[in-house]
Order: sequence, then C-alpha cells, then structure tokens
Amino acid sequence: MIRIGLFGIGHLGKIHLKILKGLPQYFELIGIHDIDRNAGLALQQEFNVPFFEMADDLIQQIDAMDIVTPTPFHFDLARKAIQQNKHVFIEKPVTQTLQESTILLELATQSDSLIQVGHVERFNPAFIAAQPLLHQPDFIETHRLAQFNPRGTDVPVVLDLMIHDLDIILHVVQSPVKHISASGVAVVSESHDITNARIEFENGTVANLTASRISLKNMRKSRFFQRDAYVGIDFLNKSIEVVRLEGLEGPADPYDMVLDLGNGKDPKKLSIDSPKVFPTNAIEEELKEFALGISKQAKISVDLKAGHEALKVAYQILDLIQ
Repeated sequence: MIRIGLFGIGHLGKIHLKILKGLPQYFELIGIHDIDRNAGLALQQEFNVPFFEMADDLIQQIDAMDIVTPTPFHFDLARKAIQQNKHVFIEKPVTQTLQESTILLELATQSDSLIQVGHVERFNPAFIAAQPLLHQPDFIETHRLAQFNPRGTDVPVVLDLMIHDLDIILHVVQSPVKHISASGVAVVSESHDITNARIEFENGTVANLTASRISLKNMRKSRFFQRDAYVGIDFLNKSIEVVRLEGLEGPADPYDMVLDLGNGKDPKKLSIDSPKVFPTNAIEEELKEFALGISKQAKISVDLKAGHEALKVAYQILDLIQ
C-alpha cells in the first residue's frame, strides 16, 4: 500500500481525489493540501480525508506525492519531494520553465524517486489501441480545439493544450527535431489563444499542429499519414479510423473502392476500418501505472525526461511566436 498525498484540489485535483479514494488496493490517501484553506476543510469533511495547511507536514508522512496544483507551484513541491526520496506524480506541463525541469532532472539522478508526468492522452484508450498501427508516419496533423473557458487562460495555449499533442508526436516519431516554424494570436487573453506550429524531424517526418481555446466546438483529433495507410485518432470521442491501400487479389468486388494509380501501376483497393476501442478512465489508468511503477511491476510510460522534452519543444514554439 502506497501512502500518498494530494497537492492541489482545484477542478482536476478533485478528479484525482475521487480516483485515489477509489483505488484502496493501490493507495492510502494520507491527506490533501491546498492554499485555499476553506476548500480544503470542506473536502476534508466531504471525503473524510485530513487537510494539511502546511505542505511540508504532509510530505513528511507520505511515500508518494500527487501534484495537481497550478503549474507555478510544481517545481517547489517536486523538488522537496525528490530531495526526500518521495515518488512524484506531477501534472503537465511538468514545470513552469525549462530551467526548472532541468533542475529536477539533475536532482532525480541523485534520488531513488520515481517521477511520472501526467500527459494523460498517452492513456487515452483510442491512442492505446492505435499505437500498434503507427509505423514511421511521414506526415502528422493535429487539431486540439476548445471552447473558451476563462480557467487556464493565464498560460499560452501551447502550454495549456498543444503540449498534449507535442508529447504524443515526440513519442511516436522518436527522432530529434530539425526545424520549427510557428505563429500565434492573442484574441481574448493576454497570452496566445490560437497557435499553429510545423515541426520537421531529422528522419523526415513533418508534423503540423493547431491548438485553439476560442473555437465554437471541441475537437481533439490527430491524423497520421504513412506508407499505404492513414490512421485517424479521435481523442475526444475515443475512436479510430484506419484507411489502407491494399493490393487486389483477383477481380475487384463491385462494392470495392478501387484506385487507378496510373503510370502502369497495379490498381489498389481502398479499405476503411474502425478498430474496437475498449473504454477506460485515462486518469485512473495513469495513476495505476504510477503505483505499479513504484512497486517495480511496470515501466512508467511518461517519465520526467519525456515531460522535459515536451516542455522544451513547447518553449521553442513560444520563442518563435513571441
């Protein structure tokens, strides 16, 4: 049983609280901490979990820390935990600055702490089902669009939304970034509300990413184009579409969609498939993996280095548009 403390009880923190309480086989929730004392005391009564006014007091009593605070508080809490060999789950973006995440990386080399970053889309059941289908895509296009919500507008949309897709793309492509171009516009916030970035990788893959928080509807789609195949992932509706070009064996069926490729090439059949996606709670799955990683029963999917690399590319984009 892992003794864990929850730091941050805002919108996402409350979701983590309910999940941690529902996983008694993995975690013993020792307490919660937040700078909002009234909110903390209210949740203490509602969920029968101790509220700690001082973060250090809670850190002393736990084996692992779940950091779901606003991003500016990530670094200080994680640093204290790592220095005391506590395990750390830390929401994305891993820290507010690249320098902070670099310091955490250095501290982690001197600690026994296991550190996992909360890039939750890695645990989206649609992405999990699609991963075996992704083979060296040549072109990737992502759209992460959200209706306007004042919550979260204190940070650029790159750090708020696009960073999800940056992590996914870096994980899939597995190649160093060669070149980035980007543009962004601040429409209703002080920081950029809509951003587009084009990333070229050394292996030849090109990714075009769009993120907006001023759209009329929500959309979270990624499209992967690779040799003779297209894989579309709908992260919001948790579905997959796979379009393949296949060679014809014998005469075409009257209902087949056949493409004449010209230049003497053999025609190919177009097949469309929607593989089965098994629904899961992505946040619950990532917290389970955190527990299994601590007990050395599983390898962490999104470690500190992965969180750092996503943040690094995010800041390269921000430097270009600022």
